[in-house]
Amino acid sequence: MSAPSARPGTRPCRLADLPAVLAITNAVILGHHANFHTEPRQLAELEAEWQADHGAYPWLVALGPGGEVLGFAKAGAYKPRRAYLWTAEVTVYLGAASRGQGLGTRLYAELLAELAARGFHLALAGIALPNEASEALHRRLGFHLAGVLPEVGHKHGRWHDVAQYALRLGEAHDSPGPPG
Repeated sequence: MSAPSARPGTRPCRLADLPAVLAITNAVILGHHANFHTEPRQLAELEAEWQADHGAYPWLVALGPGGEVLGFAKAGAYKPRRAYLWTAEVTVYLGAASRGQGLGTRLYAELLAELAARGFHLALAGIALPNEASEALHRRLGFHLAGVLPEVGHKHGRWHDVAQYALRLGEAHDSPGPPG
């Protein structure tokens, strides 16, 4: 039997992973403007979101050598109207100790590949500015800047623009089947 790899692995998010996902999310909410929630989220709220997305949209976790959750990437509905069915809104967050090591790129690339395999056409990401690291990550993965919403959110005592990044995941078809 071989020794465990020091390189983190990824897998679909499980219900048991949600407390770690919540801890990472709440650290970002409290310490950064990247997430526009202004109060910590509750586990029941995150569980309901995961249950609603489960099956239709992938959620992935990155695991450390001991099986601990280092970060997550998830997709969800862009808007509830049927015309937007083939568009997913995506996000990725890492724990502070896991940033800057390429983990976000690997995790996000896996999420985008899964969306493409499921028949999604477009991935959209909103980035609260300034956030050079997130913008660089999205450009590295092929996203392009689709526009900037000026001063759309107020957090930590200042107004923030939100850059909208888009990535085409597959060819356009006139009569696409539902993703999934």
